[in-house]
Amino acid sequence: MNSLLKFAFAFLALTGATTLLMTYTEVPFLDQNYWENHGVFLLIFITLFPRLTLLFSSIPFGGLLWWLGFIFAPRVLVATLATITYWEVNPVLVVISWLVAISGESGEKSVLNTQVRVVRTGGSRRQADLKSDDIEVDYREIK
Repeated sequence: MNSLLKFAFAFLALTGATTLLMTYTEVPFLDQNYWENHGVFLLIFITLFPRLTLLFSSIPFGGLLWWLGFIFAPRVLVATLATITYWEVNPVLVVISWLVAISGESGEKSVLNTQVRVVRTGGSRRQADLKSDDIEVDYREIK
């Protein structure tokens, strides 16, 4: 139920944001159908390997913001490009791309934080997780 609620909230938030952008700004939203231009394999590869797929596929690229997104947050770049290009015809696909972007980026950051904690404290990942639990318990006791 929690996942369904998050999906519905993300869908409503994206719907509201794109409606505001289309109504009050000059942001051009295209009305292309994803399935006329691409297939299932692009979805699989862009989900698993976003940088390689962006670099070697037929997706348009260029500009400073594109390259910053490519380097620092490729899944967010994919979701943004999907929103601009396919929102009118495939809104569910766009919402799924945003959910993948948000969960993928946060998942990468949590893994990176765990790895940094292991390197700083020395030892194994399990020991680092136990130490982080001790810190949380100490913090709750202080509050």
